[in-house]
Amino acid sequence: MNLFTVLSFLFFTGLVATVAWWFTRKENLDTQDGYFLGGRNLGAWVIAGSLMLTNLSTEQLIGLNAQGYSDTIAVMGWEVGSAIALVVVAFFLLPRYMKGGITTIPDFLEDRYDFGTKQIVTILFLFGYVFNLLPPILYSGAVAINGLFDIPEALGVSRTAGLWITVFAIGIVGSIYAVFGGLKAVAVSDTINGVGLLIGGLMIPVLGLFVLGDGSFTNGFQTIVENSPEKLNSIGGEDSPVPFGTMFTGMLLVNLFYWGTAQHIMQRAIAAKNLKEGQKGVLIAAFLKLLGPVFLILPGIIAFNMFGPGLEPTDAYPRLVSEVLPTPLVGFFAAVLFGAILSSFNSALNSSVTLIALNIYKPYFNPDAPDRDIVRKGKYVGIILALFAMCIAPLIDKVPQGFFQYLQIVNGFYNVPIFTILIVGYLTKRVPSIAAKISLFVFISIYATTQLVWDTGVHFLHILGILFVFCTALMLLIGKLRPRETDFVLEQKAKVDMTPWKLVYPVGLAATIAMIVIYTLLSPIGIL
Repeated sequence: MNLFTVLSFLFFTGLVATVAWWFTRKENLDTQDGYFLGGRNLGAWVIAGSLMLTNLSTEQLIGLNAQGYSDTIAVMGWEVGSAIALVVVAFFLLPRYMKGGITTIPDFLEDRYDFGTKQIVTILFLFGYVFNLLPPILYSGAVAINGLFDIPEALGVSRTAGLWITVFAIGIVGSIYAVFGGLKAVAVSDTINGVGLLIGGLMIPVLGLFVLGDGSFTNGFQTIVENSPEKLNSIGGEDSPVPFGTMFTGMLLVNLFYWGTAQHIMQRAIAAKNLKEGQKGVLIAAFLKLLGPVFLILPGIIAFNMFGPGLEPTDAYPRLVSEVLPTPLVGFFAAVLFGAILSSFNSALNSSVTLIALNIYKPYFNPDAPDRDIVRKGKYVGIILALFAMCIAPLIDKVPQGFFQYLQIVNGFYNVPIFTILIVGYLTKRVPSIAAKISLFVFISIYATTQLVWDTGVHFLHILGILFVFCTALMLLIGKLRPRETDFVLEQKAKVDMTPWKLVYPVGLAATIAMIVIYTLLSPIGIL
């Protein structure tokens, strides 16, 4: 990196930190709501920006573009398919979360089932975050930064040393936001980085198409249409990483879990200043997800047409960036990428601290602890978790190829099982707590068998869909045979105004129609 690149990187990164500090300098971080939920006063655009940046990681940026390079745009199901999930969240889940006045998703499960169910789900969440989210975020982020900007050469160190340095740089800066700034500092920094990401992320395919078309954007796109039209087919076959049928089974459920149940995602929407802003923020995010394929998959397709099929797929995006990005913009893009990595890390860290402080420390160690004590203990836990993740992340480099495929499989051990008991809890009144516990045990046991012992030949997303139906039916049967003594009633515990956004249904419908139109255009019957 030259001096200008370093200075532009430091300028944008410093700007984000300064603005985040300015907007949070007067926040009361000694209360539960102030620290864990940003004072419950987040606006729609802050929520939308934080949702997007929390979701986006370097694993997606490089991984999905790698699939676009080696496969087709059908992998956009993970992005475009999220829109319908966010619409369901805005219509159904968010109003119920906010009506219950919850801070963590497991809080509802305690009200609906019992304390034991809440604690089981808390442990499942923490397992996913501490082992399956925090270290891989740091590792994939460090690999991306090193690969794109050659940190080892710039610093004159080995690849391994460069990896450790980058991991700790990301981890330390992210920890400052998450541990000392609370949720609002995380959300504000996410919003600013979100603007940078939209600019930087969209810049790569635009510049790529200009280069591919010898200075003409239109010619660049026409080159893709003529040379590799199969790449623009959104309908994935059975051999695709995302067969089209999974959109209606496991993928829909995984997206519903992620956007509607995952603590590190929903914590932003729950922190809304009122229901209107929360619904608006979620639906803005739904429209932003429709842009995902443009900067998460299209660059991989451009790289295929520019460099041919001989690249290692994971090298496609870094190669394209280095080829088309002007030197003066490298520092800015590095800062944007750094911000996206930070966002995913500090969001997961903040939510892990929230779960441990409120669902483990308070009930088991100090039930009468004042808010100030809970927040202080939470900060200590955050520091320990961050150091643990920083020490583990570089070791992932020693794991054999296929590690991230393993991570995707591991997600299935807790995502749809948790979503199953949550959705049954909201939709029924008499299903008892024992049904939730049995469902979690059966779901996880059978899924583990199909992934680790018995290869059924069925796509894992279809298996998740089948188990969702089976365990839902099992819970309903138990509810019929051994119902609760009384009907469950969701009590009104809202801490903010619950007037819904008057445009929530037409805007939600518009997002759904837009998703269908995109799939239709990028299909064999579409104009492409």
